[in-house]
Amino acid sequence: MPSMLDAVVVGAGPNGLTAAVELARRGHSVALFEARSTVGGGARTEELTLPGFRHDPCSAAHPLGVNSPAFRALPLERYGLRWVHADLPMAHPFPDGSAAVLARSVAETAASFGPRDAGAYRRLVAPFLSRWDTLARDFMSLPSTALPRDPVTLARFGLAGLPPSTLLMRRFRDEPAKALFSGLVAHVMAPLGGFATGAIGLVFALAAHARGWPLARGGSQAVSDALAAHLTDLGGAVHTDYEVKRLDDLPPARAYVFDTSPTALARIAGFGGHYDRFRYGPSVFKIDYALDGPVPWTAPEARVAGTVQIGASRAEIGTALHAASRAGRAPDRPFLITVQPSVADPTRAPAGKHVFWAYGHVPNGWRGDLTDAIERQLERFAPGFRDRVLARATMGPAELAAHNANYVGGDIACGATSGLQLLLRPRLSLFPYHTPHPAVFICSSATPPGPGVHGMSGHNAAKAVWRRLRQT
Repeated sequence: MPSMLDAVVVGAGPNGLTAAVELARRGHSVALFEARSTVGGGARTEELTLPGFRHDPCSAAHPLGVNSPAFRALPLERYGLRWVHADLPMAHPFPDGSAAVLARSVAETAASFGPRDAGAYRRLVAPFLSRWDTLARDFMSLPSTALPRDPVTLARFGLAGLPPSTLLMRRFRDEPAKALFSGLVAHVMAPLGGFATGAIGLVFALAAHARGWPLARGGSQAVSDALAAHLTDLGGAVHTDYEVKRLDDLPPARAYVFDTSPTALARIAGFGGHYDRFRYGPSVFKIDYALDGPVPWTAPEARVAGTVQIGASRAEIGTALHAASRAGRAPDRPFLITVQPSVADPTRAPAGKHVFWAYGHVPNGWRGDLTDAIERQLERFAPGFRDRVLARATMGPAELAAHNANYVGGDIACGATSGLQLLLRPRLSLFPYHTPHPAVFICSSATPPGPGVHGMSGHNAAKAVWRRLRQT
């Protein structure tokens, strides 16, 4: 290790790994330090239940990963990353056995909404889909890391997406489209009536039509391992089992980049109350299952989907989100996001068996047990589900925070995604990756473009670091 590194990165989640790779690609000397024994952050894979059942403790399906401009520019396939796709990216079943779907095909998706809403959906996504790659780069580089390549399309997207999703959903007349779109917004735990929530739903829908909602073959750990292997080949160093409690714990460097929560950064760097106004959002209660067969969904579409949303109506979804984020209680009928990796990747479980996870939203720091409520919801849409369970592993807010220090109070988004904080995070600033110290930067999901396994927060922060290194 040189006596003075160009950059030190703290935290080996997808954003920290991406920041380190981007800096190393440009010839800078980089060392990365991770408190856990393995890299990955929110993109890890572990045997949580029974031997041979490989679960993703957090993120499992990757619509933003396969569409990420940062990941697409890197040779991650060379290091073993393989995207695998279920027949359907996502299904949203209803209690009567029907389902709306988010398919690769716009026409198939629109048809699942029924004749009264099919045309409205096609008109909503058509202006953006043909320009998706440029739009994704512009949107995920906001607010200040690059000039928009297509400002006209970005402006049109803003007009459609910046209002609350409740206004956007007025385009639809029937429940299938409204419920599915509400579920898309809930993936980032945002209130349906919040600022820019229409953009969240649109981004997820467009991502599915462009490249699907794949899983990483073998588990999400494959994403992190590919990034780490690429970093090593570029000359970067990766140090695990290395907890950083203060800046003096790190070697001398010209720049320091933190893939941590703002709270942790303030404590380590001695920034006092600089991030005191940063808000953390609701948490989730997550269950990983080992099953002796596939989930017995009533809706045939759900049986072949990688991701399945569970919410009987837009109103039920909205009530569940309000309970967790505003009312401070767990919902009686939680909205569930579920992923069934072994539908697309049979390597994840022994022959004939399946892995499956589900989570529902709960208040930040909640200490209860949502297992029964989650399984009652699953039984509504998949009667006999409990009979398939071989083993389960549960994680509430405390366990999630212990597993990943960035999940403060169990907030897997590393910061509330409501109000202006959805876009301007961790502070109201045009320079979100900068901190009070000119040589210290932040690159976690607490910065734009926010949560998800896409590496763009790390990519964007690396640009800010390049400018710093050119000046010193």
